Amino acid sequence: MSKKYFKGAAASILLFSLAGITPAAVSAEEASKDFSLTVFHTNDIHSHLENAPKLATMLKEKQAEHPVNVLLNAGDNFTGTLYFNEFLGKADIAFMNFFKYDAATFGNHEFDLGSSPDGHKALKEFVETATFPIVASNVDFTKDTILSGIQSRTISEEPESGKIYSGIVKEVEGEKIGIFGLTTEETPFIASPAEVEFTNYITEAKEMVKQFEELGINKVIAVTHIGSEVDNGYGNDMLLAQNVPGIDIIVAGHSHTELQEPKVIKNGDVPTLIVQTGEHLNNLGQLNVTFDENGKIKDYKGELIKLKDVEEDAEAVELLKPYKDQVEKRKSEQTGAVADVFLNGLRDKSTELKTLTGGVRSSETNLGNIIADGMLDKAKEIDPEVSIAFQNGGGIRTSIKKGPITYGDVLTVLPFGNPLAITKITGAELKSTMEHALKNFPQENGGFLHVAGMQVIFDSKAEPGKRVVSIKIDGKEVEDSKMYKAATNNFTAKGGDGFEALGKAHDEGRVSEPGFSDWENFADHLKSLGKVNEGLEGRVVAQVPYKDVKLSNWSYPYISDLYVRGILGEGTSFKPGTYITRGEMVSWIVKAHDLKATGKAPFSDMKGLSADLQSDIAAAYEHGIIKGNNGKFNPNDKVTRAQFALIIERALENYTGTTMKAAEKASFSDFGKYSAEAVNAISLLHENDIASGYEGKFMPEQFTTRQQAAKIVSNFIQTTKQVEKAEK
Repeated sequence: MSKKYFKGAAASILLFSLAGITPAAVSAEEASKDFSLTVFHTNDIHSHLENAPKLATMLKEKQAEHPVNVLLNAGDNFTGTLYFNEFLGKADIAFMNFFKYDAATFGNHEFDLGSSPDGHKALKEFVETATFPIVASNVDFTKDTILSGIQSRTISEEPESGKIYSGIVKEVEGEKIGIFGLTTEETPFIASPAEVEFTNYITEAKEMVKQFEELGINKVIAVTHIGSEVDNGYGNDMLLAQNVPGIDIIVAGHSHTELQEPKVIKNGDVPTLIVQTGEHLNNLGQLNVTFDENGKIKDYKGELIKLKDVEEDAEAVELLKPYKDQVEKRKSEQTGAVADVFLNGLRDKSTELKTLTGGVRSSETNLGNIIADGMLDKAKEIDPEVSIAFQNGGGIRTSIKKGPITYGDVLTVLPFGNPLAITKITGAELKSTMEHALKNFPQENGGFLHVAGMQVIFDSKAEPGKRVVSIKIDGKEVEDSKMYKAATNNFTAKGGDGFEALGKAHDEGRVSEPGFSDWENFADHLKSLGKVNEGLEGRVVAQVPYKDVKLSNWSYPYISDLYVRGILGEGTSFKPGTYITRGEMVSWIVKAHDLKATGKAPFSDMKGLSADLQSDIAAAYEHGIIKGNNGKFNPNDKVTRAQFALIIERALENYTGTTMKAAEKASFSDFGKYSAEAVNAISLLHENDIASGYEGKFMPEQFTTRQQAAKIVSNFIQTTKQVEKAEK
């Protein structure tokens, strides 16, 4: 999710006088019939209880300042952090009771567990534990055996805690306020409600207003979880306000929208105010309203109060402690997956071509692929028509080292908890999206996309906006006019990182948001993999000019990487199966780190070599990477895999300024009588995922092909981004 921050506790305040009525024009008698109310509100907390102590502080302060108030919650308290995974709503309801909400409605995520073995048992416990009523006018639990007994599809003037009503009457300072709830009709398609049914929100809202009017109530608040921004076929708050006269205030949720000031929808001369706080307890919403004697809003002041820098309430900290302790313990626990290779989440701000990371903000990485795969798997469970997925590189915050993967690792990689979104876009819009993702290549860009279910080939030398050469889904070229369903996170789906085509699709209502946090999808996918040993697959790759290097070749991503970095030259032939020479090997390694020579190499067999190659050999010699033999370098000799390992080891030592020792001897069965130095070099390459063997053997005496060398040098570059460079 995109994080938007504004200075000041009151991010935005709007003071407005409606229908031409100003305080100066109101007589004392008329003013005495006015009723002023403060509505405090939250939505889409998603179990982000780490911010609860800050909310407690601000609520105590503001409720003391505005004692005539109600506190309302617009749903989606479930799902999003380990506080939910560990406690299934118990921690959430403990804090909701602590805050003393007056009413809440259901979000779609409250129904995530309906297909689990226990069904809606956790939701029932959540409701029954509540010290306030739940309002849900368009949710029907009749067919749900677990929850049907605690729902009354009526308006209650004397609501009980722990019960579900269509609406309630809340008396505040002698004034009666009607409050009813609505949940998105999309819930069956983005959650797991099982037997719970959802009826039309407009129809139910009209019925609620009618019944409140029959009870003589002229102040009505709808607490909704249908979304404020767009109509994706299931409605939104603006349509609700436009189509249902008689609603004064809509306390909204679902779209995670930060409404810095209330939206005003005029239905005739009667205004409806829409408010929403964003997400994750980043803000407390406060709306001060004044009603006239007929229940019409005269004045209002709306604000979002930032909680980021608020001091934590000691009592709330104490309440959170046992839950937090368990969550911290859980973070250290293993997901059940083990990384057999380094999972590349590297990032930096380099702009020099040869010093680019090849990390998540500029290139395909194995970590980015795995995250996109997990996203696609989850989306397909919800909608089998989803065929592709993409994850923005900027949302991947770090790498994962070899070894058991903990939940803490997962949350560090994806700390934002951005929920899953499914967007429907044309092939032309998909191409536009990928053009935008590649516009800064090879420089780093948070909008670089990692993909699943498709392959993107681009021309790295073409001007931005004209780089995409091919996009294939299931082996078929994308058609401009055809519609495709794609999974991504809701930040990207809304046009974050400047994705205009995606933002347009969102604004036109072509996006559904089933939720499920990115880190949860990632953790689930890791668990399904068990052993994680993925490498590069050429999902997003720059084309090369070499006619003898096919896209289907396993080495294509590595050859492409070296070509883009300027390590490989132009031409139409690469000869991937040809053995690399010592001269070529040294030249690639020197170019990889842009090493320079100050003099000439002392070898007697340099005559006839190009000036560039002589300079590269001299640079390698000066930096201790090569030694030669009997005064010769033998530049045209082939290179065994063991010799290549020794050269790479020295290059690593030159880069780090330290002696490189493998943590343990690699388990290859064909080391034979190789020297300890060679064994260490081979083990070092294996340990750092620079080179691998085959069926338990390294084959040290075999000569190295050019495509094998491309993989080794490309991986060598990645490895040097994981270690500290020596000060020269």
